[in-house]
Amino acid sequence: MTMTANPKNKAQQYLQNVLTGKEIASKWVRLAIERHVLDLENGPSRGLLFDPAQGLKVVEFIEKFVPRDDGQKFVLRPWAACLLFMLYGWRRADGERRFRTAYVEVGRGNIKSSLASAIAIYELLSRRGAEIYSAATDRETSKVVWKTAGDMVNASPALRKRIRVLKSAICVESTGSRFTACSAQAKTLYAHSRPSFVVLDELHLHPDDEVWNAFASALGKVPNAWMLAITNSGVDRNSVCWRQREYTLKVLQQIVPDDSWFGIVFGLDDEDEDNWEDESLWVKANPELADDGAVKLWFLRGEAQKAKNDPIALNRFLRLNLGIWRDRVNTWIAADKWAACSSPVDMEALKDRPCFGGMDLSSTTDTTSFVLVFPPFGDDKKWSVLPYFFLPQDNIVKRSKQDRVPYLEWNKAGLFNLTPGNVVDTGFVRKQINELSKLYRIQQIGFDRALSADLTPQLESDGFTMVPVHPGGFSQTPPLNKLKTLVTAGELATGGNPVLAWMASNLVVREDSTGLLSPDKAKSRERIDGMCALLDAIARAMVVPIKPKQSNFKPFFI
Repeated sequence: MTMTANPKNKAQQYLQNVLTGKEIASKWVRLAIERHVLDLENGPSRGLLFDPAQGLKVVEFIEKFVPRDDGQKFVLRPWAACLLFMLYGWRRADGERRFRTAYVEVGRGNIKSSLASAIAIYELLSRRGAEIYSAATDRETSKVVWKTAGDMVNASPALRKRIRVLKSAICVESTGSRFTACSAQAKTLYAHSRPSFVVLDELHLHPDDEVWNAFASALGKVPNAWMLAITNSGVDRNSVCWRQREYTLKVLQQIVPDDSWFGIVFGLDDEDEDNWEDESLWVKANPELADDGAVKLWFLRGEAQKAKNDPIALNRFLRLNLGIWRDRVNTWIAADKWAACSSPVDMEALKDRPCFGGMDLSSTTDTTSFVLVFPPFGDDKKWSVLPYFFLPQDNIVKRSKQDRVPYLEWNKAGLFNLTPGNVVDTGFVRKQINELSKLYRIQQIGFDRALSADLTPQLESDGFTMVPVHPGGFSQTPPLNKLKTLVTAGELATGGNPVLAWMASNLVVREDSTGLLSPDKAKSRERIDGMCALLDAIARAMVVPIKPKQSNFKPFFI
C-alpha cells in the first residue's frame, strides 16, 4: 500500500482496503474492522459514539511531535494509524473513552513496543496527574517501552520542553504526571492503585495473571483509564496471554458482547499453516512488511530458509514471525539425519576409554534405559554411543502387543536386557552398570531424580559419581542443542541401534516462552527414555573434564 501524508486518508483507506480485500489481512483483523463498521451504524443505540477527530488527534500528535527512538521522523504506516483511529475515536455517550482494555497481537519487529511508547507519551501529556506504567515479567523487560519513550523524548526538542527524563521516571512537572516501569512482583504492583494508562509488554511471557489482575482491578478508579497488552504469539495455552487472546476472539466473533474491549490479532489464519512458505501471506502477521516498513522481505526470507532445514527454527519462525501459536516441535530430529549417524561403534576400541553415563528409570513395567557416551578421544573425533535397554521378562509379550513395537524381535537380536519377573529389577540394572564400569572409565552418571530414589544411593555406594540432571529447560537446552549439532554434522556414532533410532523418531521437544527446550514425554508419540538418558549423559560430558584413570576404583560387584 502506498503511504500518504494525510492521517485521515491512511487510517480510513486501510479500513476500506481490508474490507474490499485489497489489503491482505487475517480473519481477526477483518473482524475487528467489520466490528468498527457495524458499530458506526448500531453503536449509538448502545450509547457509543465515534469521533473521527479524536481518532486522528493521536496519529497527528505522534507524527508531528514524537520521533522514533533513533531521532528519525515517526511516520505511522496505515495499519498503525487505523489501529489508533479506532482505539481513540470511540467514546461513550457520557464522553469517556469506550475501550478500557486493548489486546494487540502482532509479529516480531512490527514496532509494537515503539508504538506503545509513543502512546504513553501522548497519555502523559493528555491529563493532569497521569499515572502511567509499563509492566512485564521482570523489571528489565518492563523498561523496554519506558526506555524507548525516554529516548523519544530526548530526541525531540518540542517534547524536552515539557517532559523530563529522570533515572527512574519520565515526568511532566507542571501537571504532576509520571511514567514509570514496574517490577512484576504482585505485592508491588497492587501498590500502584490509580493507573491512568498501563502497557503490559510481551504478555505471552507472563508466567501467571498477577500483573494483569493487579492493574485490571484498578482501572475503574480513574476516569478514562485503560490498559494496552501488546504481544507476540506464545507457546503456553494455559497462560494469561492465551486466555486474553481467546476472549478477544470471542468478542470479535460477537460470541461475547463487550463494548469496552478492543482486540486485533495479526497472524496467519489456521488454514494458512501448511502454506507458510507462501510469501504473499506473510503480511497477515507483519503489517509493517514493506520497502518503507520496519519488516523487510529479505529478512523474512532468510528466516524462512533457516526454518526449512531445522524444526526448532521452523517453530520459532511460525510463532514469532507468522503469528502461529506453537508449543512443541513434532519431528525434532529428522530421520535421515539420525540414520546418517549409524556408523559402527567398535566396543573393543572403546575399552578403558573415559565416558559418561545417563540413566532414565521407568515405572515398574516400562523400559528403563542406560546410555554411555564417549566424547572424542585421541584420533577418534566422533561421539560414540552405547545404549542399554531393560524390560521385565514377564512383560515383553504384553508390551509388544500393547505398544505395537517389535520388542520380541529386538530382544532376539540382543538389544534388550530382560530383568527377572514382571517389574523392573533395579538390582539387575545396578549389576549391569557395575559390569560396564569394568570395561569403560565411567566418569559420572547423569540421572533424572524421578523413580531413582532406590538405585541412585546404591550406585553411589558402589563408587559412582551420580549427578542429577533436571528435566526442565534450563538443564536440558544445552544437551539438546549439542545433540542437534552432533547429529546435523554427522559427528555422532550410534552403531545403527534400532531401539534408540525408534526413540529418536518419537522425541518431541517443547520450547517454553523464554526459548528454553526440554523433551516432552507426555506429547512424544512413544517411549523416549533412551533419548532422555542420552541427553543426561551429554549434559555431564559437556561440563566435566576427563579425569585420569583411577587404578583404585573397585566396583561393588566383583
